[in-house]
Amino acid sequence: MSITREEELIGMQQASEAVAITLREMSKYAKPGISTKELDEYGAQILADLGAKSAPYLTYGFPGWTCISVGKEFCHGIPSAKRMLKEGDLINIDVSAELGGFWSDNGNSFVIGEDIHGHQKLVDASKEILRKTIDSIQGGVKIADIGHLMETEAKKRGYKVIKNLGGHGIGRSLHEQPDELLNYKNRFDHRRFKKNSVVAIETFISTTSTYADTLNDGWTMVGNKGGFMAQHEHTIVITDGKPIILTEMNGVWN
Repeated sequence: MSITREEELIGMQQASEAVAITLREMSKYAKPGISTKELDEYGAQILADLGAKSAPYLTYGFPGWTCISVGKEFCHGIPSAKRMLKEGDLINIDVSAELGGFWSDNGNSFVIGEDIHGHQKLVDASKEILRKTIDSIQGGVKIADIGHLMETEAKKRGYKVIKNLGGHGIGRSLHEQPDELLNYKNRFDHRRFKKNSVVAIETFISTTSTYADTLNDGWTMVGNKGGFMAQHEHTIVITDGKPIILTEMNGVWN
């Protein structure tokens, strides 16, 4: 969407605050010994208390309130009472929701407890790339150039990007134009970011894979060559200068 009135900015701020608080609190709550279902239900209660509704459930009938992916699951993982979190697990929580007719989205990959499997370096790379990317976005900048920046920064650190996942426009629904804000340079994409538009910018930084495939459950995605992936995501408003980061209170960069 494009922000044209102050009420729209306020609406986006309120929806973004709801998903950011939920993601922050879920990230704190995640610990060894709890199931991803318990973590999901904890997040669902926070969303409900804030008056927000789960976007994946509303939009796609997703079998959970938030997406929780663990280990070699890249994204869209289904919360399960059987999936217990363990020390050193790489986890991704993606929280998106609707509040008052406005939609917002954010995500966080992090390590549960001690980093006994050495995932923190990947997590840190993804966070750094998201920060550098967002700092480089303003009205008039080519979308493909931002994709190029993301891939270049990943390669510098010895990582790859997932080429069939990307950020997206958001605001009045979960996915809007501009869609396919990819993590690499698509030379056929001549679009530019527009001032006052709202987009969800997300990294998909991987150790070995370059594409994500969907498992038989119809939702969970894993790498075409295995390995691990970190994703971090903020919903932002594009300006003539630095973007307004609507989901900043999620604590991803803390």
